[in-house]
Parts: sequence; C-alpha cells; structure tokens
Amino acid sequence: MLFVGICRLLSGTVSVSRAFPRHTVIRRSMASDSATRFDFLVIGGGSGGLAGARRAAELGAATAVIESHKLGGTCVNVGCVPKKVMWNAAVHAEYLHDHADYGFEAGHAHFSWETLKAKRDAYISRLNHIYRSNLDKAKIETIQGLARFTDDPEPTVEVNGRKYTAPHILIATGGRPSVLSDNEVPGASLGITSDGFFELESLPRRSVIVGAGYIAVEMAGILSTLGSKTSLIMRQNGVLRNFDNLISTNCTKELQNSGIDLWKNSQVKSVRKTDTGLEVTIVTKDPEKKNEEEKLSTIQEVDCLFWAIGRVPNTSGLNLSESGVDTDERGHIIVDEFQNTSRQGVYAVGDVCGKALLTPVAIAAGRKLAHRLFEGKKDSKVDYSNIPTVVFSHPPIGTVGLTEEEAVKTRGKESVKTYKTSFTPMYHAITTRKTECIMKLVCVGKEEKVVGLHMQGVGCDEMLQGFAVAINMGATKADFDKTIAIHPTSSEEFVTMR
Repeated sequence: MLFVGICRLLSGTVSVSRAFPRHTVIRRSMASDSATRFDFLVIGGGSGGLAGARRAAELGAATAVIESHKLGGTCVNVGCVPKKVMWNAAVHAEYLHDHADYGFEAGHAHFSWETLKAKRDAYISRLNHIYRSNLDKAKIETIQGLARFTDDPEPTVEVNGRKYTAPHILIATGGRPSVLSDNEVPGASLGITSDGFFELESLPRRSVIVGAGYIAVEMAGILSTLGSKTSLIMRQNGVLRNFDNLISTNCTKELQNSGIDLWKNSQVKSVRKTDTGLEVTIVTKDPEKKNEEEKLSTIQEVDCLFWAIGRVPNTSGLNLSESGVDTDERGHIIVDEFQNTSRQGVYAVGDVCGKALLTPVAIAAGRKLAHRLFEGKKDSKVDYSNIPTVVFSHPPIGTVGLTEEEAVKTRGKESVKTYKTSFTPMYHAITTRKTECIMKLVCVGKEEKVVGLHMQGVGCDEMLQGFAVAINMGATKADFDKTIAIHPTSSEEFVTMR
C-alpha cells in the first residue's frame, strides 16, 4: 500500500499536472530581529512534513524543512519501504516452495541476506538523495539539526543556536518504537526494535518477537519465511486485536500454520546473555483459569530478540511546554480536525498526533493543511473515516471501514448484516503449500450500505484500493452484486457473495 505510490510520488516520477495559483503571503512582525523568517516552517522531514512543505512551496510560500536525521522519515528509512523489500524477498521464498508443483525442476536456491541488505540499503540511499533533490528543485531550504521551541512571542524555534520563525509552523516529527527499560524487564536492553531490524547484517537463526500488532506480525512472517526459527510472544490469545475478529482469528491461525511458535497469554519476564545466545524467560498464565499458577518457560540460544510493543511520539526535546502546544498523557500532540494545535500558528500532522499512523494519512494531512493556509481553502481537511490499510503478513491483509464489532456498537446489532466467505485461492489449487482466503463485508441499514470490508489472502494487498474507492463513494451491497465478476480471480468473491 505504502511502497509503490509513495516512491513514485516522492521520486519525482509523478507530478502535479496543474499549476496552483500563487498566493500572496502576509508576513508578520519578527519574533526576534536575529531570527531567519519563512512563511512556512516544517519540523520533520518525513512523509507528512515533506508533503506539506512541497505543496506550500508550490503555492508560493517561502518554506524550510528542519530534519535531524535522514530525509524520508520512518517510512523510507526504517518503515514501509525497506519492510516491503524484505516482504518481497519472503514472498520469493514462498514461491520457491511451489515451483515443483507448477512443473519447474530447480536445484537448491541459496538465500543471501547480505546481498539483499546491500541492495536494499543502496535503494534507500538513492531515495534520500531524491528527497533532497526534490526539496532543492522546489527551492525549499533544508536545515539539519534538532528544533527546539523558544519562548518568543511569535512561534519560533532554535536549531544549532540559530533562530527561525514563521507565522505557520508545522510539527511532523513522527514517532519511534517503544522500549522497555531493564528495570521493567531485566535484560530488556539486550533486545532490539524494528529500527534495529534493518541494521541486522545476517539472518538470525533463532528469533523471538514480542508483540501482537502489525509490526510484530510482519517481522515474524518475514523472518520465519526467510528461514529463521521464530517465536511470537503475545499477551493475549491472538494478534491484530484491533482488527475485525475474522482477520484477527485467521491471521493467528496462518501464523501458526506457517511454523511460527506462538506463545499466547505470555510476557517476557527476563532476558540474559549466555555463551550460546540470549535466554528469554517467559511467564504464561491462562486468564480464564484465575487460580492457576503462572508457568515459567525459557527459550534458549536466541540470536535476536525483537520488541514490537508499540510506538511513541517524537515530542521530547521540542520544548513544547514553552510553545503552548498541548499534549495528551502519552505525549501525542492534540489537534483539531484542521490539524490546529492549542497554539495559534502551530500545527501537527502524522504519527506525532497518534491517530491513523499511516504514511498516506500524513501526506494527505500535510497537503490539505498547505491548501488551507496558502490557497485560502478554509474547509481543507482530511476525512479520517474509511482509511484503507494493508498488513504485509503471509498472506497479506486488506481492510477498510468499520469492523463488525464497531458497526454493531455504533449502528446497533439489528441494523448490521455481514457477508462472509472463505476458500482456497486458485493459485493453491495444485500446490502442496496452502493458505486460505477469507473475506467479509459489513453492511448497515435497509439499503445495506457497505461500511466495512476485510480480507486476508493471496493478492489482497493489491485488491483493496479499488474497493476502498467504492466504499468511500457510498456503495451498497446491491452495487457490489450488479458488478460483473472478473473470473477467475479471488476478488470476484466480493461481487458474488450471498
């Protein structure tokens, strides 16, 4: 979902076809005579910040981007883009298992993590340069360093001892992986996060992943498929618990079927280093058996322990208390529907806000904000409903709209009707290796408006975008039914459900 479109857009191969009218920017008085002034100042060179900056520059705003690390943010450097490269490699490994079933006689294929990493890193480096080139072409100034808000009367930040000010400052600093301290879990620091995953120089022989969200699921699938003996430790009975129950249940089953060792109702108690690797001690307790004692187990000779236990916003160090920007208890910046913070002239988009943590959402929010500020489009804002998303599990998951549980809660059980199907995709008709495809439509009201669509199976990642358009347009079950099926495909099941 994030890989093709984002890379085409930000590599410069897709451009805006129409020229936006130039907007006259009224510059306010300076916060300080020594500060460098801009019309639009963006803190954070990730997807949301860069999208907002480039669109503002197109609209005539004098713009600068402040970034302390590499341009492209999490998505390009340690997120969706390198992750998709690794997932693609894992899919190749799956197809190798199926070659004989399709009549190909092939010898043993050797996989080189080192070769893949070198090519992946070179690709990411090229993207970093392309980002910088695109900023230069747009005449956007790039400022390298950490930004810190000052106590000046106008919104002002300081970077490397120098002040910068603007009537409009956008915070788009994203997030970072959550970590546990050694005080919380003895030896926790011996593990790494998803950021560290992309620094690995070789494939771990034995991996332990802690978590049940999409990052944990994706990492487990990639490592296991590429040949690492993998265990997944989760606090409850299944993965992806915020997804529709059909997805959560099926994904948990697919992980287990693929050979990943699932530790349900379990948590890491301690980690210690031995001569043969890490020793991870796990405590397990069935929540339905309250009188049952906790069970202690260990996993020996672990090459790599991954913490995939959530993400936190990058707000520390910004000195937000001086700026008058309010945050919630987890540090996320509080914004309204137009991305306004509690401080006039200061805005925030993307993961730092803690809502819909997806690259395309940050990009859309950054652009919408630019149009509102510099083109006079007062109602320009992101619609946060019906956001499609894909989990690059094995097989992949696609979902958009309300889960069945959410629909029942908001619309009432009597108003909700679901349609479901499960089948073996035709690809697997002659293969020894099997995965299932499951699909669900969630409909509400007499007209059976489709408010949710959920699926997991071969090709579901590429199926979703078109269905998301239909749902955003208000499609009903009748609209699906009257659409002619494309045969033979898995997607035809959505227009033939009964």
